[in-house]
Amino acid sequence: MHPNPVFHTASTVENADFARDRAFGVLSVAGPEGVAPMLSHVPFLLSDDGTVAELHLVRSNPIARALTESRPARIAVSGPDSYISPDWYGIDDQVPTWNYVAVHLTGTLEKRPHEELRDLLDRQSAFFESRLLPKPAWSADKMRPDALERLMRMIVPCRMRVDGIEGTWKLGQNKSDDARRKAAEHVDGYGTGAETGILAALMRGAGTG
Repeated sequence: MHPNPVFHTASTVENADFARDRAFGVLSVAGPEGVAPMLSHVPFLLSDDGTVAELHLVRSNPIARALTESRPARIAVSGPDSYISPDWYGIDDQVPTWNYVAVHLTGTLEKRPHEELRDLLDRQSAFFESRLLPKPAWSADKMRPDALERLMRMIVPCRMRVDGIEGTWKLGQNKSDDARRKAAEHVDGYGTGAETGILAALMRGAGTG
């Protein structure tokens, strides 16, 4: 998280809504002493109240193997981002930077019983398939039971109890409204990161007046 408080004005509800909508992030769990953290890119479901994130891992994943007991964990959820050229502000003596949105979910990760896996998979697929309308939704019922069971043996359900949600919405709020909006126009046309049109819209709406 960026240390400047001007980039941390989003409420917990706004940050949770962002993470719930993205539903994909980098799961981080501390490795053994002297070893880098274990990371895994995971889709997840965040509960309506933001207190529980549900996910699954391949059984051979080092994080899954380490979950003989619950472990502190974090999920970093990234949003739109782009390099910002100093020339885009239209004012002197600026330096390059990067604008972005990111939310971190912090809590305790645990492995869940295998009996919970099918329900989790059904809810995950239904969540993502609902975004593909009018395409008829895929469901696990389309698979042969033996094929589904064979694949399910390869993954494990997990749950993270979320006790902290923090967000950085670095959108040029430390610049004047005019300078920020000028930069947003260039991000819209020439941005270098992901979803630059969305980022530009957020930048335009991020001012104080």
